[in-house]
Amino acid sequence: MRFHVSLLVSICVLRASADEIHLQPEQIHLSLGSDPSQMVVTWLTVDETATPRVRFGAAGSGPPKFDREETGYSTLYVDGGTEQRKMYIHRAFMTSLAPGETYYYHVGSTDGWSSMFWFKAQRNDSAFAPTLAVYGDLGNVNGHSIPFLQEETQRGVIDAILHVGDLAYDMNSDNARVGDEFMRQIEPIAAYVPYQTCPGNHENAYNFSNYDYRFSMVQSNGEINNHYYSFNYGPAHIISYSTEFYFFIWFGWHQIKYQYEWLERDLIEATKPENRAKHPWIIVMGHRPMYCSNDDDDDCRFKESIVRRGIPIMHAYGLEDLFYKYGVDLEFSAHEHSYERLWPIYDRKVYNGSLSAPYTNPKAPVHIITGSAGCQEYVDPFVKNPADWSAFRISDYGYTRMTLHNATHISLEQMSAIKEGQIVDRISIIKDHHGPYSP
Repeated sequence: MRFHVSLLVSICVLRASADEIHLQPEQIHLSLGSDPSQMVVTWLTVDETATPRVRFGAAGSGPPKFDREETGYSTLYVDGGTEQRKMYIHRAFMTSLAPGETYYYHVGSTDGWSSMFWFKAQRNDSAFAPTLAVYGDLGNVNGHSIPFLQEETQRGVIDAILHVGDLAYDMNSDNARVGDEFMRQIEPIAAYVPYQTCPGNHENAYNFSNYDYRFSMVQSNGEINNHYYSFNYGPAHIISYSTEFYFFIWFGWHQIKYQYEWLERDLIEATKPENRAKHPWIIVMGHRPMYCSNDDDDDCRFKESIVRRGIPIMHAYGLEDLFYKYGVDLEFSAHEHSYERLWPIYDRKVYNGSLSAPYTNPKAPVHIITGSAGCQEYVDPFVKNPADWSAFRISDYGYTRMTLHNATHISLEQMSAIKEGQIVDRISIIKDHHGPYSP
């Protein structure tokens, strides 16, 4: 009898321990709020918890003090795989942050708290010259760039991340366990700097639900929309949009129209003189490129690229004309597992005068394809004779580092993960004036 009682107690303890693990916050990551005084934190627990909270406080001197607390909210997500796995996504907004101040924080509830993390609140002064890491197509297998991104984040070299689609490879795989593992892997990056994303083709399973539930991209009106949104960061207005509406049309043709109309409204607002004076650079990111030189059959290889030209025959909702009309300065994409830099280009023509670096007052947008952060599909080769608009290309693992120096200067560096952080390409964009282009 004594043996049976001991066994029962042991089983109860083990079960309680398992419950504690399931209630523990994990996969913590940050994203920007609707204005510089906000930061959003998102995390996951396997089981339902008490009311989620974030406790935080300015660093100051001495040990961290969590003297502020914000209540969050929880959303049940049921993965679309065969196991119908349940998980709880929690979000909380840290508000009234002092510009440039360092804050310590942790998240959780009365059922359990996370480890302590820190971040710097966004500065909103005209001297803010942030550095961002930009890349796409990063998986938790063969993710060569992860250790370098972790190091640069922890050292304070990088202020924010732009992940241009294709995360984890794939978040829905193995009943979303691959997604869980990827989010744990990027926590040492994404829990310390805002991790801004856009969807890629590898997010499409179950109507993009894993991607939609796990991330918290905030529009200027405070609503979360992980497919298209924009934010101001230093001297730049950055727009994230979905190229996938053009390809996964069974999710609704109407989404192309809604996004296009939103993009034009956002660009009209961004190009008002008072707004462009504050944030003169307009930068966009979408997963699939309009142009590419890779040796495959992707859409960007063809003159009638759907993203670039719009719906076939009708040429409706094409994005190249829209971005040209409103003077977009820089366009980031990924999808191709390589790095390629184009000369300033519009309608397949080079528009920067002489083919020399730096790009001084380019007369068309500059395109950068940075899809080689590392995944199990390895790198992509290039055609033997690329078009004259291709300035530089390399099949190598790595990511792009962009510094927004001021209203007139941006610098871009391609960092090689194979060559231990060596810079394999470097370019500056110099613009004395920002505005619409003219042919």
